Amino acid sequence: MTDTVTGAAAPALAPGTSNPRRARRPRPRRRRGGLGSASRGTIVALVCLLSLLPFIWTALSVTKPVDVAFANPPVLTYTPTFASFENLWYATDFYKYLINTVIIAVISTAVALAIGLPAAYALSRYPGPVSAGLLILALVFRALPRPAVVLPMYEISKQLGIYDTTWAMAAALIAINQPFSIWLLRNFFADIPKELDEAAMIDGCTRFQTLRRIMLPLMGPGMLTAGIFMFLFAFQEYLTAAILTDVNAKTVPVFIATQLGQTLPMLQQAGAATMLLTLPVVAAAFLAQKYLVAGLATGSVKG
Repeated sequence: MTDTVTGAAAPALAPGTSNPRRARRPRPRRRRGGLGSASRGTIVALVCLLSLLPFIWTALSVTKPVDVAFANPPVLTYTPTFASFENLWYATDFYKYLINTVIIAVISTAVALAIGLPAAYALSRYPGPVSAGLLILALVFRALPRPAVVLPMYEISKQLGIYDTTWAMAAALIAINQPFSIWLLRNFFADIPKELDEAAMIDGCTRFQTLRRIMLPLMGPGMLTAGIFMFLFAFQEYLTAAILTDVNAKTVPVFIATQLGQTLPMLQQAGAATMLLTLPVVAAAFLAQKYLVAGLATGSVKG
């Protein structure tokens, strides 16, 4: 038997063995794509377009002149203008409401993480009936209707004389969003091997030192994920702010609600405020999407 390429004699095969040339023969590749992939892509594109349609419509409305912004039928050919943003900034106290919103979101996020990290660490390292009961209680508190939680806070803030302050609003958001942060952080702590705790305590670390020196450096993705969610929850909160604030601590969502149903210029100002409220949220989601998606999907800790 000769080799058809070189002309040399090929070695004889042992009985019962197969030809290696036949075993290495490449399999035909299947074609990817096709009509099914195109259909799925079209459906995804349509869903994304429908989701973005209200945002696009608002963006078009706030860049139109007032006399054509709410015309029926809609006017699609116009000269863009940013007069609504200028009126929003100079004719209203929008900048004060924006500052209040940012301060409340930052305070509530920082305090929620400061409380949630040690609580989540303890619940992940001491499992048992008490820990399970606390987690269930936190989940029940989070699932309660918002008025059932906020209305008692309104009475308490009135009695303490802190109504319509950023501190009262931040404290309310901490109490409301703290269960979510504890549950989320606990999942991240649970994915860290307990052998790291044991090795740290063998070296002489206390539980608090283990948390501060060993756990927190490994909890970077978890803290970032929880912090972003806490900030976004506080940044967009409406009902709590509508009940616990009046003038001094009013936030942007409450301001937008007060502009609705008024004159056309005020309605256009509400649209401009909505754009300014939405753009930071979209930017934060795009910048931190890797941590948000990977963190919530797996809760993994990468070294």
